[in-house]
Amino acid sequence: MILEKLKKKNMYTILGGAMVFIVIFVAVLNLFWTPADPTRMNAAERFAAPSAAHPFGTDNFGRDILSRVMNGVGQTILISSLVMVISSSCGVLIGAVAGYNGGWFDDLIMRITDAINGFPSILLALVVISVLGPGRKNLIISLGIAFIPSFVRIVRGEFIRLRDADYILRARLMGVSRPRILFVHILPNIFSTFWVAVMIGFNNAILAESGMSYLGIGTAPPDATLGNMLSDAQGYLTRAPWYAIFSGLSIVFIVLGASLLSEGLRRKEAGRGAGDLSGRQRRRTSAGGRALSQTASSSILPAKG
Repeated sequence: MILEKLKKKNMYTILGGAMVFIVIFVAVLNLFWTPADPTRMNAAERFAAPSAAHPFGTDNFGRDILSRVMNGVGQTILISSLVMVISSSCGVLIGAVAGYNGGWFDDLIMRITDAINGFPSILLALVVISVLGPGRKNLIISLGIAFIPSFVRIVRGEFIRLRDADYILRARLMGVSRPRILFVHILPNIFSTFWVAVMIGFNNAILAESGMSYLGIGTAPPDATLGNMLSDAQGYLTRAPWYAIFSGLSIVFIVLGASLLSEGLRRKEAGRGAGDLSGRQRRRTSAGGRALSQTASSSILPAKG
């Protein structure tokens, strides 16, 4: 009974939203409180097993792993969010102009995005970082650039779909300016699709940031990220397995929550689209039925005179 109710209410959205809420809560809590100083070293407590004092144990420097996981979650969420701000903002601007105007500019943008999409996002980010150098700021810039083409294609497709809609044609006849048409009349109507793309991109940004930090080209020590914690833990898998377990499970939890939420939003959007389509079909069917009935009635009535 409970499962049927959850299915009707979109279990993916409920479960994913709850997991994302927990992640955000931990990231915000990290700003004000952690069980211990995440950077404080204690040689006497190296590789301490999980206990009441250290629920996740300690690492090779005696640092509290729970505090570092909380710090790493905050760093990962911050970096991934900034990546999404950069890539989605640029993608919306470029995709809107290309999709609405079309012509040579649209062709040029599509050829550029096709060329960029020919390379994996991680490889493209590595190329940018090799030019700019390692560091958190350069990591954000490189991943932001790498994710722009996906947003360009999504936004462009939506603007192409809506640019010839009746209300847009009416706005043109009324002399509404092009920027107002783009960002006041069309953009709000693609938010549902856009937010699904943002959640999927956020999920990919988390994985990309963790991978780059794992390679040692993201946030520099002693600041903690889940990726560099997992990289440090791989050398102590037999001596302190909890180090890798809790770091890895944190990444899995964040990615799973974002994936479930994005899937729930996608299904909700697909259901809304199907509902709108069936509504239009019903209206067309009823209108067609009325037209047929009127035609039939006129043919049955005797002609005057």
